[in-house]
Amino acid sequence: EIKLADTLSNAGKEMKGYDVVLTNPPFGTKKGGERATRDDFTFPTSNKQLNFLQHIYRSLNTDGKARAAVVLPDNVLFADGDGERIRKDLMEKCNLHTILRLPTGIFYAQGVKANVLFFSKGQPTKEIWFYDYRTDIKHTLATNKLERHHLDDFVSCYNNRVETYDAENNPQGRWRKYPVDEILTRDKTSLDITWIKQGGEVANRSLAELMADIKDKSQTISAAVVELEKLLANIEEN
Repeated sequence: EIKLADTLSNAGKEMKGYDVVLTNPPFGTKKGGERATRDDFTFPTSNKQLNFLQHIYRSLNTDGKARAAVVLPDNVLFADGDGERIRKDLMEKCNLHTILRLPTGIFYAQGVKANVLFFSKGQPTKEIWFYDYRTDIKHTLATNKLERHHLDDFVSCYNNRVETYDAENNPQGRWRKYPVDEILTRDKTSLDITWIKQGGEVANRSLAELMADIKDKSQTISAAVVELEKLLANIEEN
């Protein structure tokens, strides 16, 4: 069934009882910073991604088999206030078992830092596995697109559940788990976790990659300047 509706309005309340959810919900805030118009969210907020996350885990079946994989930006992992409360609610209602940290440069909006959250509903979270496919990883839409084979190691780790990180022998290991008790002691219950030391990936990049990166950053800066000019136009000078 296909519906044309705003998921964050009361029409979204009908979307429930799902066995599987795979989605990349819109990033950003609602126009004008408005809050969602749905009246059933426990933690209504102007952060659109946090509202979509609430909608997704509320929409899953409660038989212990329903699962989801959701692309979300970094702020969902560390936002305080309702962000922290929503993360705790998610971990109480669902088993948030895996977080894949994605590299920058793979979306149409350059500079966006995103993750894939994998969770199932019915059991609380006991431990979270992290795969860091961001540190020292560079992809661009122009010269080095992210393809399926780039995630082969992640898929293998996901299936085998054996840590590749070791503080002494392999501190650069990309696959690591954290018990939920340790997560809950972190400031703001943050899931924004990095442990790999950055190297010098820039030195190994081709001229074409460097030029594409400069172009991407230039476009991002230009768009930011346009938005800033709009804001300033509405502010009366003293």
